[in-house]
Amino acid sequence: MSNYVFRMFGSSPVRPIQEHMGRVHACAAELIGFFEAVIAQDQARIKAAQASVATLEHEADKLKKSLRLSLPKGLFLPVSRRDLLDMLTMQDNIANKSKDIAGLMLGRQMVLPENMAPLFLTYVRRSVDAIAQADTAINELDELVETGFRGKEVKVVEKMIKTLNQIESDTDEIQIQIRAELFKIEKDMPPIDVMFIYRIIEWVGELADLAQRVGSRLQLMLAK
Repeated sequence: MSNYVFRMFGSSPVRPIQEHMGRVHACAAELIGFFEAVIAQDQARIKAAQASVATLEHEADKLKKSLRLSLPKGLFLPVSRRDLLDMLTMQDNIANKSKDIAGLMLGRQMVLPENMAPLFLTYVRRSVDAIAQADTAINELDELVETGFRGKEVKVVEKMIKTLNQIESDTDEIQIQIRAELFKIEKDMPPIDVMFIYRIIEWVGELADLAQRVGSRLQLMLAK
């Protein structure tokens, strides 16, 4: 679709989608410092990091609501309105899950077992890597629109999505290792603590899964 059409029917919704994903990425990235503080049992840093996650999630949520209200309902969008709304929801789910993780761990004053703490931090970082890669891919969306989803730019984005899928596979492998470490010691821990650690393990893995879904939605746009 030409720039002339964009000028006639309002600005492209692509840049707000990119801005939202950037805010989502920033929100999830705060989890790295949060988990470092949890491992160090630095209560002040734990609370500060959780507050940062919550603030960034709120900012992402405001952007989401604003974009939903302003997204044109006409026929002159460069991509399907439904696709953009689905993308927005998937991105927002990452911020929501990040907030849930930090909120639950702070609220229950959770402590990670010493034997699995370093691996857990690696796990969180790799999940955030997946979100960063999704953010990078989404930042190419305006270029894709400009080229009409054709040419070299498509190959560039397809390569980014392939890397994203590999990162998500890495998180699956790390999750298996963490579960094995927890299994070794869970009989010596309060069952309720074990249950909530398993929940956090699952949720951190979901961050990478959600990032992969963003990439998959982008891949579907390329195929249309």
